[in-house]
Amino acid sequence: MIEVFEWIPAFLLILVRVSAFMVTLPFFSYQNIPPMIKIGISVFLSWVMFFTGDWPILAIDYIYYLLIIKEALVGLTVGLVAMILLYAIQIAGGFIDFKMGFMIANVIDPQTGTQTPLTGGYLYAFAILFLLATDGHHLLLDGVFYSYQFIPMDQVSIPFHSDSVLEHVVSSFNMMFLIAFQMAMPIVGSLFLVDVALGMVSRTVPQVNVFVVGLPLKIIAGFLILLLVMTPFFYLVKYLIETMIITMRTLMQLYGGIS
Repeated sequence: MIEVFEWIPAFLLILVRVSAFMVTLPFFSYQNIPPMIKIGISVFLSWVMFFTGDWPILAIDYIYYLLIIKEALVGLTVGLVAMILLYAIQIAGGFIDFKMGFMIANVIDPQTGTQTPLTGGYLYAFAILFLLATDGHHLLLDGVFYSYQFIPMDQVSIPFHSDSVLEHVVSSFNMMFLIAFQMAMPIVGSLFLVDVALGMVSRTVPQVNVFVVGLPLKIIAGFLILLLVMTPFFYLVKYLIETMIITMRTLMQLYGGIS
């Protein structure tokens, strides 16, 4: 019985890290998943990881409380970086809605509980389905499982002050905006040409009210172009998911001091 209690601190640390990941990871952190299911998945994954790894015997002292804080920070920050990268789709949808005239109306996303653009929510739903269809959620769980290869359990501190960590986070944000721009550019650029054509019409035929004609014309053109660019959109989503996995792994390597 004494040997069983010796392993409880290690199991609790695993549970803290896995639970922190479940709070911020894409798909697993969504509000439409009941909290009891999230807790059950966290406990089950922690139980499986506990019996498939070699863990140190830890004493409950002041260092143990520092380890709890470290485990929570690892799960929250790594999962948050992955979630922020996936929000590139929402940003792209905001760019598209701004040109189509849909920016005046936002909807509540049931997954995150926040207001999102109409086109952004539409594209984001397809991206999540693509993530599930390609087993991307399994890759996220693999990242949680293999995170101990990069960040050991008995490592007390995380090098947040390191220049490499800061540079990696900043480059990840830059990559998010670049991918969002690439997703939105075909539609935004085409609608810009529609605006130019409407401006030429207003100068040549002043009797035409371009404000009345322009809004439905841009909406119809935007939907047609969106239908045409859905195939390259999924290629960008595939690249975005690969970038997200690589970014998570690189951040965990930097946390563990692996350059």
